Amino acid sequence: MTPLYFNRNRTRLGGGLNNAIRQTSDYIVKGSLLLLVCCLLVAGCSSSTIESRKKERAAAYGALTAEEKELVDKGQIHTGMSQDVVYISWGPPSQILQNQAGAGGVQTVWLYEGTTMEETRYWTFRQVPSRGNLFLERYLERDYDPRGYVSAEIVFVEGKVSSWRTLARPTY
Repeated sequence: MTPLYFNRNRTRLGGGLNNAIRQTSDYIVKGSLLLLVCCLLVAGCSSSTIESRKKERAAAYGALTAEEKELVDKGQIHTGMSQDVVYISWGPPSQILQNQAGAGGVQTVWLYEGTTMEETRYWTFRQVPSRGNLFLERYLERDYDPRGYVSAEIVFVEGKVSSWRTLARPTY
């Protein structure tokens, strides 16, 4: 009579399968960690801070008075500041527009954008089992979508701030 090796082969196959699963799991973990590190590096390198912008435009920052340096360090602006100083204080604008002002002067408008989440509510149906049957039940669903808006506007005339305003976050 020939001995049966069913259990031994099955165990060996299972061990191989476990090793394959373990290796795949290791690759997933290592890949996820690598992706996380890359994302953190990109996020860290791409963020613009007042300190990084001061280094970028050191000559403009060095020419400021002590009072103006204090305002810039706090992220504040006032009329009469140059575009370089506003850039250091608030960062790059989302949009730059130019238009013709009354007596031949050219205005430059910097727009800064913000993002808010807009809630959308709508009725929909879901299947609900009850006593061996499926019924449709109506319920209220909510989705949230990002919406951009203009959060600030700065008007420059001849390279200096002539007016600025911040705008409220819209309520949808």
